[in-house]
Amino acid sequence: NIAIGTHVSGIVTRVFVKVGDRVSAQDPLFVLDDRTQRSEVGIREAAVKEALARLQRLKAAPRPEEIPIAEATVKEAEAILEDLRQQLEIVEKVRDRRAVSIEDINKRRFAVAIAQARLTRARADLALLKAGSWQPDTDVAKAALERTRSELEAARVEIDRLTVRSPVPGAVLQVNLRPGEFAQSGVLAQPLIILGSVDRLHVRVDIDENDAWRFSPDAPAVAYLRGHAAYKTDLTFEYVERYVIPKKSLTGESTERVDTRVLQVVYSFPRDNLPIYAGQQVDVYIQDSTAGELERKELGD
Repeated sequence: NIAIGTHVSGIVTRVFVKVGDRVSAQDPLFVLDDRTQRSEVGIREAAVKEALARLQRLKAAPRPEEIPIAEATVKEAEAILEDLRQQLEIVEKVRDRRAVSIEDINKRRFAVAIAQARLTRARADLALLKAGSWQPDTDVAKAALERTRSELEAARVEIDRLTVRSPVPGAVLQVNLRPGEFAQSGVLAQPLIILGSVDRLHVRVDIDENDAWRFSPDAPAVAYLRGHAAYKTDLTFEYVERYVIPKKSLTGESTERVDTRVLQVVYSFPRDNLPIYAGQQVDVYIQDSTAGELERKELGD
């Protein structure tokens, strides 16, 4: 039996199955409230669109309309520089130094230097604009886009985790939750849903450790239905648990103490061979594999 759990805790909004339903692998069993996660997906989708727009803007640079503006700025700077140079030449050609002060000449020289720097900057801005986007800037924009896409995928995974699906094909044996109830994650005393395969039933047999040496996998085994011994079926050996454990008490008495250790053997049989339900107990009889050897030993003696 598979005790179905949930990855995260939350309020159940819908249960897709009922007791007795057969499900295939990955069929939905129930879903939790996902409104918060869906809003997060919307935020992540917007972030992806924003990052994609930034990348496309870098790839499309420069805009055709921006180049004439930059060229006009260069021409303006050239005209201003030429005007200031002519004014400086006129002042410097004055022979009578008393007509123009030294301070005025220096101001005009500094103005020419400033205009020259502005022209150099305007030409550099024009060259930068024509060169287009810098490759490292494009790489950064691509990385940002991939990061936002990964965050979007993580948000979608969180939504998918809220839908609990069947891990294997089988039948629904128990449903212990309803819409509106709180489903707790982790190991629970009462599973949310119990799922199992009922086409071929398995029987776990406890053999006292004192009798374990008498057991043989090849020995015939028969299961009898408790309460009606006329119903029986031959069992097929599956495997032996290679670890001897303390016997599990099935009486439900909390004060009962069991100091017996048992070897567990698993058998199986087709469902049609016995009118029984999953979880029901049966009495199993296994032929003693040492009986023949003991009889031959006694005859030999």
